[in-house]
Amino acid sequence: MARALMSALHYGDHHVTIASTLRSREPKGSETAQKALIAQAAAEIDTCLALPAVRAAQVWLTYHNYYKAPDLVGPVVSRKLGIPYVQIESTRARKRLDGPWANFAARSEDAAESADTIIYLTAHDEVALRAYAPALQKLRHLPPFLNRTTLPKLGHRNGSILSVGMMRYGDKLRSYQIITETLQKTPGEWHINIAGDGEARKEVEALMAPVADRVTYLGALSSENLAAQYADASVLFWPGVNEAYGMTYLEARAAGLPVVAQDRPGVRDVAGPHLTAQDKGADGLAQQLRIWLDNPNIRIAAGDTARQEIAKTHLLPPASARLSEILEEVT
Repeated sequence: MARALMSALHYGDHHVTIASTLRSREPKGSETAQKALIAQAAAEIDTCLALPAVRAAQVWLTYHNYYKAPDLVGPVVSRKLGIPYVQIESTRARKRLDGPWANFAARSEDAAESADTIIYLTAHDEVALRAYAPALQKLRHLPPFLNRTTLPKLGHRNGSILSVGMMRYGDKLRSYQIITETLQKTPGEWHINIAGDGEARKEVEALMAPVADRVTYLGALSSENLAAQYADASVLFWPGVNEAYGMTYLEARAAGLPVVAQDRPGVRDVAGPHLTAQDKGADGLAQQLRIWLDNPNIRIAAGDTARQEIAKTHLLPPASARLSEILEEVT
């Protein structure tokens, strides 16, 4: 998404400078590591202030400030230069002010507090941002978008079910568990292709064992090969456990595929109107999957509508126009 944001800015004729390459993410909750990164950031601030491109900047943009990766540089640099400070996809989690990330969470909250504008991508993120926003802070919506200017070419869209997701422990593995529970409740003829790989590959295969004869594992795919899978598939099936939003939904819908997913925060911003309530479990997902598989005309029509929505809202041109509108407001 960070690369897509830069593409959208370039598309709108904005000059973008990567002012800092400091990686502040600290995933383990180590107070020692957090203190070391804060010290590195102090030196990074001086380095940034010495760069001519930074001194000439009209606005500082920071992507994804949150408790494990707070912006330790932008608030200070922007304040010293007297330029607007803008965050994109920032999240606020005051419950993290206690515990192993307390130091970083406080820095993240301070950074969010100091932002002139925060650009949020989902309605779920907006809730906490609006609840804690200082009086003069502006909140502006930018829908998630694909890093492309046009829709992909249509394929035949009559192939297998497609799932796309990295094979990681935690939420990703839980999504795979829901997939196999759903498929066992889905009657009739079907086959599923799974694009993705990762450290939990063996666990995924074990989960899928009850339906193993109907599964093809594609592994991790290049963007070109994944696009070919979208073009051939009939439907995308990814439950979306705790997804921030999920780029695979945008990619699939751009290719004209309807989606089977649970109605979850973030997912509902990008996955379309036919989502399944979580309390319906695997039975509800199986029912929706069967609707798409049994009714090709309805499925294709829903996919065509999805493509129209992606073109209108979730490609580079509309995203660039929206970003430019927001930047004009703050500069």
